[in-house]
Amino acid sequence: MNGEELAIEGDLALQGDRVEIQLERQIEHSPVRVWEMLTDSVHLARWLAPGVIEQRAGGRVQLEFGNSGTPIDCHIRACEPPRLLAYSWSAGDDPERPLTWKLDPLESGEATRLRLTLSLPNDDLVPIACAGWDAHLEMLMAALEGISIHFPADRFRQARAVFSELAKEKLAA
Repeated sequence: MNGEELAIEGDLALQGDRVEIQLERQIEHSPVRVWEMLTDSVHLARWLAPGVIEQRAGGRVQLEFGNSGTPIDCHIRACEPPRLLAYSWSAGDDPERPLTWKLDPLESGEATRLRLTLSLPNDDLVPIACAGWDAHLEMLMAALEGISIHFPADRFRQARAVFSELAKEKLAA
């Protein structure tokens, strides 16, 4: 690394038998622009995966990760453009892994607080999921600036270590 420490932050909390994770970013783009990146097929492929999100409650979410992951095929639980989008990050018989995107306008609507909330089974995959979403949020930030980057594997490894420690600290029973 070039001596610069990457800011890797998130909050984990035990909610019954599940773990709730919150990842947040402040973005210098309007909620409308961020919403477009979260839901438009052309933009999704630049930071997450090729796919389609039908922007309505009950609409389908279909994302194809190719050889690098499980295809996602689920339905939207809530959709309130441009401020709320909720669906499950699950496929087939996988356990439910609901996620919620909340977009709050800042600075007269020209900036956005983006909050991603995940609800996961309390297992060894929590740090991996957190690190994966942290990496994809970095890809989203770059895409918003018109920059295409590959999955940031170094950041993923660092985030996995950070979230592993956080999970030990906050989720130990």
